[in-house]
Amino acid sequence: MALNTQEQFKQLVTEKDRILITFRPEANGDTIGSATALARLFERLGKRADIVAPDFKMPSNFRFLVGVDKIKNKIDHLQKFILHIDVANTGIKELSYDVQDKKLRVFITPEHGTLSKDNIRTAQSDFTYDLIITINTPDLISLGDLYANNTDFFFKTPIVNIDNSAANEQYGQLNIVETIKSTTAELLFGLLRELYKEELVPEIANALLTGMIAGTNSFRDGQIRPATLAAASELVHLGADRGAIIKHLYQTKSIATFRLWGAALSHLQYDDNIGLAWSTITREDFARSGARENELHSIVDELITTAPAAKFILLLHEHPEIKDGVLIHGLLRTREPFDALSLLALYQPKGHKTNASFVVSDGRTLRAVEESVIAHLKQQLKSN
Repeated sequence: MALNTQEQFKQLVTEKDRILITFRPEANGDTIGSATALARLFERLGKRADIVAPDFKMPSNFRFLVGVDKIKNKIDHLQKFILHIDVANTGIKELSYDVQDKKLRVFITPEHGTLSKDNIRTAQSDFTYDLIITINTPDLISLGDLYANNTDFFFKTPIVNIDNSAANEQYGQLNIVETIKSTTAELLFGLLRELYKEELVPEIANALLTGMIAGTNSFRDGQIRPATLAAASELVHLGADRGAIIKHLYQTKSIATFRLWGAALSHLQYDDNIGLAWSTITREDFARSGARENELHSIVDELITTAPAAKFILLLHEHPEIKDGVLIHGLLRTREPFDALSLLALYQPKGHKTNASFVVSDGRTLRAVEESVIAHLKQQLKSN
């Protein structure tokens, strides 16, 4: 009899010992909470579990979660190259190496006799990880260089794809995709409650509830179901601290963040004909506020709260660290069924259908880019 999804997940986790958890760079709080909860669970099960997300910048208000400080931006080594040298008949007197013209030279002095190429063979070690779990990642291309530079690893290693988005392309050997769930954290809680309930200690429950609260804008989204609230209640009973989560996510913003938020509000514009809200942040706004670029995702969340009727939220900002020249970053959030990647195709965006980012590096000013992007979006929306 074929195993169901839960049984397949448990079998994979039981069989594998070195697990890579990864997600796209534009990750939200739902992704952060889900990934850290999984990593902590696997550690309790005696597994090695690393979270790697290239180009991901951790929002400061999530740093209270246990384990988020271990999220890395790159994999150190996926494989080792091995030289096998048969020294059974010669022994080794001396071993050394150097690098010339970017080429490694290895010097071996035998104890007696001689070595030849017939004594040497090469091999590669197994991959560092034997299981990949992706969180809220619609396709492998969304992983950027992690996938592009390691396609062989992704091809040869089983992938568990966990998501709650209809945009997911079902690319895993095991796809746990449930669009009825409000967040992936809610989906994941349902899975872990059935398989590992005895391992759901307070810090794991806290991470899952954080994902649910962040992913639903503190349960203020219009599509919250009774089952979502019931799941949140269960997590509180398991030890999640809802009060502390709310405090960290929404009530402990730094003065710098508030200043940047004020700048975004002062520049906020809205076109109610197409449901587009947008704002801009200059390099001077960053300098005056003292805020950093990783605060911007929380700013977008606040814009969504400020303009609940908006179907599209756009934030454009100058790169705060570039002194010479102009580099403009853009973030676009859309509500389903609108496709952010399709709307921004002209700008070669990254991300997924409801949350995309792009860069304009042709030297135009923020104002010029704003006018161009807004005109392009209006044209795209009117033609749809």
